[in-house]
Amino acid sequence: MNLLQGRAAATMFLGFAVAYFLSALLRAVTATLAPAFSADLGLAAAELGLLAGAYFFGFAAMQLPLGSAIDRFGPRRVQFTLMLLAVLGCGLFALARGLPALLAARVLIGAGVAACLMSPLTAFRHRFSPAAQLRANSWMLMTGSLGMLASTLPVQWLLPSLGWRGLFWAVAAALAVSMAVMMRLVPRDAAPASLAMPAPAPTVPPAGYREILRHPLFLRLAPLALFQYGGLIAVQALWAGPWLTQVGGRTPAEAAAGLFVVNGAMLFTFLAWGLVMPRLVARGITALQVLRWGMPLPLLLLAHNVWAGADAGPWAWAAWCVSCTCMSISQPALAQVFPPAQAGRALSAYNLVIFGGVFTMQWGIGLAIDALRGAGWAEAEAFRTAFGGFGVGCAAAYAWFLWRRA
Repeated sequence: MNLLQGRAAATMFLGFAVAYFLSALLRAVTATLAPAFSADLGLAAAELGLLAGAYFFGFAAMQLPLGSAIDRFGPRRVQFTLMLLAVLGCGLFALARGLPALLAARVLIGAGVAACLMSPLTAFRHRFSPAAQLRANSWMLMTGSLGMLASTLPVQWLLPSLGWRGLFWAVAAALAVSMAVMMRLVPRDAAPASLAMPAPAPTVPPAGYREILRHPLFLRLAPLALFQYGGLIAVQALWAGPWLTQVGGRTPAEAAAGLFVVNGAMLFTFLAWGLVMPRLVARGITALQVLRWGMPLPLLLLAHNVWAGADAGPWAWAAWCVSCTCMSISQPALAQVFPPAQAGRALSAYNLVIFGGVFTMQWGIGLAIDALRGAGWAEAEAFRTAFGGFGVGCAAAYAWFLWRRA
């Protein structure tokens, strides 16, 4: 398959980016809407964590079958098919009247957008050079940050006129438009493997999931993906908002403005990674070296925020989130150690670990907060202790990463 460059590469990127923008908005919007859900439905912290995590449960449940489907049928075809579920899920969420119906719809949404990052990353592995893959990966994540940015103040501004139900109807319509854009701009996939002409037997048999999961680099990165990467998304998509209101004493509007700061900082950071990484690679600096040097900073900043408590405002959490973004380069780094025909499975297996971590961190932090409050702890102290436990897990994952270096 020929590598794409210039306008053709940019067009394919744009076709995938519109859908990923919306999937990121759906992922993060619960942080902005958390006060509305608590007021309208009376949800406690653990229920909010479960509602936000239901998206990631559906997302994670799709990853292994998704990887096989992408490798067999192609990223464009698979993403279009799954996005039909996301449109349906948004409609059902807008109609839901209780927590069980909201959870079911949220799981459906997560399953429907499960391919919105894996499909473009796999397509980049097929169509772009290694340096271009690192740039495109960072800029796709920048597009996701733009979607998360849209989930903050813009959603807060629209909430009085549309309500949270009207917002989900609007997103359902936007998803349908993005599907048309993708089919127009993204090149057609190759013929499905089952319909292709028989090829000569390879000298090395293709790896299945067992071989991918046992690969030394996968094993080395998995704990960081679970705690650090999953925790980053859990905080950015949910717990940063309640921290600002429950610990920092800010109003919902002020918290939305704070989340705008956090996601704006992430957007410019991923833009910078896309510019910097090809230059670092050209100088012989690998993604694993960047991870080894960069990971102590988020551990220190998280410890600072837990210690600071109410004084840890939007800029403090923006600094922590920005420091965690070095984890983003682990995805293309892992994909490049496998041949293109296995890229979908490798990326999806890794994504399963990441979003399994998101679900675990979102719900686990909520459970810890509720348990501590039930034991008589003050709200702020319950949050700080729960986040401190999360930090211990991140530190252990980094220690594993260093130990597995040999």
